[in-house]
Amino acid sequence: MYYKNVEETAKDLGMPQSQVLKYIYEGRIKAVFDGEEFLINSGQFDTYYEQLERIKEEIEVWRNTPIPDDMDVKDED
Repeated sequence: MYYKNVEETAKDLGMPQSQVLKYIYEGRIKAVFDGEEFLINSGQFDTYYEQLERIKEEIEVWRNTPIPDDMDVKDED
């Protein structure tokens, strides 16, 4: 188990620290307060990172798929 502070978590997630704190207060990100700062178990984002990579791969496949030359579109003019 590896814990990160708010600054490190915000950098990893690509969002402002204020957003990470908001999510902690809303309960969307689980964290513990050690008396000085919030510590966030980075393992809770494993599924998020896996899904993000899968979506990036799907988008890349979509972008590299050529448009068929024989479009079955009729010109109404």
